[in-house]
Amino acid sequence: MPVSRYNIWSLIGQALRGHGGWTPAWRDPEPANHYDVIIVGGGGHGLATAFYLAKNHNVGRIAVLEKGYLGSGNIGRNTTIVRSNYMLPGNSRMYEKSLQLWHQLSQELNFNVMFSARGVINLAHSDAQVDAYVRRGNSMRLEGIDAEWLTRADLAKELPYINLDPNMRFPVYGGLVQRRGGNARHDAVAWGFARGADMMGVDLIQNCEVTGFRRTGGRVTHVETTRGLIGCGKLGLAVAGNTSVLGEKLGLRLPIESHVLQAFISESVKPMIDHVVTYGAGHFYISQTNKGGLILGGDIDMYNSYAQRGNLPTVDHVLTAGLAMVPQLSRLRMLRSWGGIMDMTMDGSPIIDKAPLDNVYLNAGWCYGGFKATPGSGWCFAHTIAEDAPHAFNAELSLSRFETGHLLDEGGKGPTPNLH
Repeated sequence: MPVSRYNIWSLIGQALRGHGGWTPAWRDPEPANHYDVIIVGGGGHGLATAFYLAKNHNVGRIAVLEKGYLGSGNIGRNTTIVRSNYMLPGNSRMYEKSLQLWHQLSQELNFNVMFSARGVINLAHSDAQVDAYVRRGNSMRLEGIDAEWLTRADLAKELPYINLDPNMRFPVYGGLVQRRGGNARHDAVAWGFARGADMMGVDLIQNCEVTGFRRTGGRVTHVETTRGLIGCGKLGLAVAGNTSVLGEKLGLRLPIESHVLQAFISESVKPMIDHVVTYGAGHFYISQTNKGGLILGGDIDMYNSYAQRGNLPTVDHVLTAGLAMVPQLSRLRMLRSWGGIMDMTMDGSPIIDKAPLDNVYLNAGWCYGGFKATPGSGWCFAHTIAEDAPHAFNAELSLSRFETGHLLDEGGKGPTPNLH
């Protein structure tokens, strides 16, 4: 209670002073000459990695390098869905760790990330899809992860706005729900991890684009940036869709393609959608923000791109699928859209591993799962960097699986593009 009263009087005082007395939430330091660990990428995964490196491991000086401002990439360009409903243990264990962290993240960061465990429901539209979803649910339960099957009658009670006409093109047969899933406020997640990392001494260096690397044998010794040359003991890459670009500068050809994933938001309406709901036949998903807008998303653009912008065919695809599932959407106006750059792997699963260089580590290939993995990814990546070996939670998320053929094919969680 004393903290709450202090915050209220602090807000009143700032208002009376014209909000001119606020101090920055984190420092804006000049780059040092050398860091023990440099994380490239000031998005959710990079900031979470730096936070857990400082919090959980005996690591010296840490820096996060971001070419723009913190949170200017995919952490601020997504649909905020949080879940751990994966079938393969190689994925589900890391995502479940992440979901456990989500449930206490606001307390850990002392910053409200607005996590809402409203439940995530995946609708099934054929007998084959019912079998696949039930199998996934059983696999989740074997790992101690909650999963529940909902019949059409159950869905009629929980989702009264869904089109359950048996004669529609893709009739709904049932759905798999994970009650502990939900969503969070994307920018609050970035701000919370940034402030937390800064408070533990991490240097967050913005407007610092990486232009190259200097190596001695198989070891990176310096990072070339637009703000000067910076020495490093270890180097971690967490740059999502730009992983292939920086990988090429290191002489690495990675099994990743970059594609645009668009999302949309409607005008605000009264509370209508209590859950996050996905339409399996059309790869469409929808939820409602605290401000009343409906967030809609769909499939990636099926061509390679590094652009953070959309196109009209995807607008048509997403809204057509949305109207089939929720006919009431026809009455709403779309306010805006945005695009994030997805780093898509060939099996739909991410990479958290050491690179084939002595002191370089990769956090990449998140496909559709990047935001929901933010705390778990940072936790596992920090362990991998600090201990120079993967944790059990990310042991199967290796780069070498693409060479050995031990792939983690998670096609059931969302389509994966045809990579060539």
